[in-house]
Amino acid sequence: MRVRLATRVVRRLRKAGFKAVRYDARAFQVRFAPNAEQEPSIVDLAPLLTQSRKQVKSYLSALTADPVPATWQLAEPLLRPVLRGCTPGAPLSRPALPFLFEYVVIDHPEAMTYVTEEQIRNWAVRPDEVFAAARSNLTGATLKSAPTEVVRFVDDGDAYWTSHLLLEHWLERLAPQVDGPPLAFAPERGTLLVTSATSPHLRALFAQAEELYARSARPITPMAYVSDPDGCTVPYTAGPGHPLHHVVRRAEAILAVQEYARQATHLTEPAAELDVVGDDESGWRTRAAWDEKSLLPTADEVLIGDRTVPWSELAPRLEPVAGLNPIRWKRS
Repeated sequence: MRVRLATRVVRRLRKAGFKAVRYDARAFQVRFAPNAEQEPSIVDLAPLLTQSRKQVKSYLSALTADPVPATWQLAEPLLRPVLRGCTPGAPLSRPALPFLFEYVVIDHPEAMTYVTEEQIRNWAVRPDEVFAAARSNLTGATLKSAPTEVVRFVDDGDAYWTSHLLLEHWLERLAPQVDGPPLAFAPERGTLLVTSATSPHLRALFAQAEELYARSARPITPMAYVSDPDGCTVPYTAGPGHPLHHVVRRAEAILAVQEYARQATHLTEPAAELDVVGDDESGWRTRAAWDEKSLLPTADEVLIGDRTVPWSELAPRLEPVAGLNPIRWKRS
């Protein structure tokens, strides 16, 4: 079904006159541009899986008719921020959380396309203006119903609930709703779960978030997030000895493995793989198998031949590879 949908979208875009059209199977996206010299727009295919042929055709017609407003005045009210993992190509982005970035999209009724660096140059605005405008267009809604143990925000395509984690002080304002300091999970683009950081059911919620993340065609993160003293969203931490230390470390490791794997598919040089090893008793950690030539991801430990080396021992002999995020390393 995924391949058939992608084929149909590619064919439709080429028929509409776009010369540079490419399907990215891993990201389940199609990138398209009038020619190879222009920065591509990006179509996320996952939302189209449940649509009829007629709905897909309508979506693509709206997208190809005018995917990018010609002026800043037209574009500004359509902008929305989104929280995503590493997205190849040249969309406008900035780091937001570990392994996650803030992008800006143009939200049409039938389509969503990523804003690129080239587009903001055409609009004659600065990147910070674009990010600020996108954030200001979110509703910033809070709930006024009685407190409940878990609030589940389900996105209808227009609410951008997971993007609200990018708004300062938004998460902390949900404290009365969950009867405690809010803790959030954003396992996939259509789901945001918020509960109290003092909930006795956090272990089960970590497991639920991991399951949603693993089976989603549009995953974001299995990790949990809270507000820092400045109202900014940051990862939830649990140090050694904390009852949730192992589950927090597992979520961190899973996200790292998936994002490094996503990155590797778009690198031109060989890239070492990262895996999650351990268990709930000994603890979870990341391990990279390295031939000392390929680009090395940051890991808790590195397997070189038949020898496992802790990162602290190897790090002094490494230097970062320029231009990569998440960061990779090579011998210095």
